[in-house]
Amino acid sequence: MGFAFFNTVIGIGKGISKFPKNELFFVTNFYKTEQRSIRMSQASRSQLSPFDVSLPVMDRRAFLAAMGWGGGWLAAPDLGASERRKTSMSATVLIVGGGVGGVAAALAACRAGQRVVLSEETLWIGGQLTSQAVPPDEHPWIEEAGCTRSYRQFRDEVRLGFLRHSSLNAASKSVARINPGGGWVSRLCHEPRLALAVLESMLAPHIANGRLTLLLGHRPVAASVQGDRIESVTFEAVTGGRRRVVSASWVLEATELGDLLPLAGVEHVTGAESRSETDEPSAPEKADPLDQQAITWCFGLEHHAGQNHVTQRPDDYARWRDYAPKMTPPWPGRLFAWEHSHPITLQPRTLPFDPVGEGAFPNLWTYRRIRDASRFQDPKKFPSVCLVNWPQNDHWLAPLVGPGVTLEQRRQREAEAKALSRSLIYWLQTDAPRPDGGTGWPGLKPSAGVLGTPDGFALAPYIRESRRIRAKFTVTERHISTDLRKAETGAAAETVRATPFRDSVGVGAYRIDLHPSTSGRNYVDVSSLPFQIPLGALLPRRVENLIAAGKCLGVTHIANGCYRLHPVEWNIGEAAGALAAFCVDRQLTPAAVHAKADLTAEFQKRLREEGFELEWKAAIRPL
Repeated sequence: MGFAFFNTVIGIGKGISKFPKNELFFVTNFYKTEQRSIRMSQASRSQLSPFDVSLPVMDRRAFLAAMGWGGGWLAAPDLGASERRKTSMSATVLIVGGGVGGVAAALAACRAGQRVVLSEETLWIGGQLTSQAVPPDEHPWIEEAGCTRSYRQFRDEVRLGFLRHSSLNAASKSVARINPGGGWVSRLCHEPRLALAVLESMLAPHIANGRLTLLLGHRPVAASVQGDRIESVTFEAVTGGRRRVVSASWVLEATELGDLLPLAGVEHVTGAESRSETDEPSAPEKADPLDQQAITWCFGLEHHAGQNHVTQRPDDYARWRDYAPKMTPPWPGRLFAWEHSHPITLQPRTLPFDPVGEGAFPNLWTYRRIRDASRFQDPKKFPSVCLVNWPQNDHWLAPLVGPGVTLEQRRQREAEAKALSRSLIYWLQTDAPRPDGGTGWPGLKPSAGVLGTPDGFALAPYIRESRRIRAKFTVTERHISTDLRKAETGAAAETVRATPFRDSVGVGAYRIDLHPSTSGRNYVDVSSLPFQIPLGALLPRRVENLIAAGKCLGVTHIANGCYRLHPVEWNIGEAAGALAAFCVDRQLTPAAVHAKADLTAEFQKRLREEGFELEWKAAIRPL
């Protein structure tokens, strides 16, 4: 399916000689790389992924300079040949950012018959699920309730795609609700290339019928604003620098860091609000816009016993090996150690790692495992793959956005996060304490191709926190905290519920989970209640035609800790896309839909018909 989709979207073979010169390099080299991958021997292809159904692994050196750091994202032009020479285009709905929320928004708007342009800075749509390589973090009821119909379709298709693979053994094919990778962080640990293939297949009909145009490898660099409306957004190709202006009636913000907000002058917040502003017990005494959660550059690891795959010692290895975080409350020792702060108690906790003793529990080797060798007929051909997103490679030394932070600094800090992960690989291979008293596992090897790169790293860093709009309504810790709601309502743990929202557009559930931050604050991990997503949190206070479609919605730094996860971001994005379509149909503004109870109810009726759950009906409990 991958090359057919690639051919449809990019237009290979349809007047390739007519493409602009600076973009011809992209297309011809992608085409040659794909042809080369098709000619690979079966043995070579097995080193990539059993789900090599999407874009191939490519030589990215030509693209890295444009991204500004050595581990740059892949990017490619992706318009059809007839669109390629245009410097301007228009749509009814423009979605800026093709992550989880952006894809869900596109699905909703296209289902409603709208013309949509969806941009994405990287090569892969899907954000957390794909380019960032993070298995979905979900709540305990996800198999039965607590997500939209389309998110459930995504989950079902991931499982079906996995079960269709011819290399699986008979025992695996008979497992109901199979967890492909068998990791214990999620019931659906799987390879990001499989998620990408499913997302592509969900969007493909809308591309084929002309409703959806993808603009991959483009980042927003400017916005034209008239009064309280965004008229257009200017995008720049990350390679070549070619610019395109996209005008639209409705603009949805779904980037990983809320990059459109400052460009369009949309009032927003970065970092942590003060306790006096939000009345949240977990908030800091003073506001700090540079206090942001750690980012993580994930990577995949295989283990080949008896082999030596020790990488070259990184130049900055000693720095990271000896680094001892200075945190409040204190971190127990060095970052590169099996002991770290327990997220809830903040006391020292040890989580062991052993790629040989896979059956041991707990074991970081299986924590986020995205491929389980025991699922396959030939385990040596498809070795287990551990996705490393651990405390040991959280990078919290400096924020990515905020006052005074330039794009160049952001790229440098992203590169430093990748350097941290590279040193962690070397530590695991050489110096990490083993259960038998030795040090290092030289048989550990980065999983080339599994995450879409030749070096085994994700295409992009995992981003937990975005700029956030100053919204018509802001969700705080007081709306969702178990203890605060018990104190406010007098309800027992068995009956207490999160604050109900009359304008709900969806539901979600997760603990308030904040990783250590750039201010030196240790974990914040607070029990929370299954919650609703209020429509007012998707709407800026002033700008009329902008809708939040991802992590930039109106939540505080603290509440972001449970509104940032995969199914919640999907619900936010899908509701935003549905709202834009509803406003087009009814010739309304989002503010009017929110302000008038009858319009809110009419919109909610449409959401229910589309498969949204607007309130919790399952037998829920505090998390």
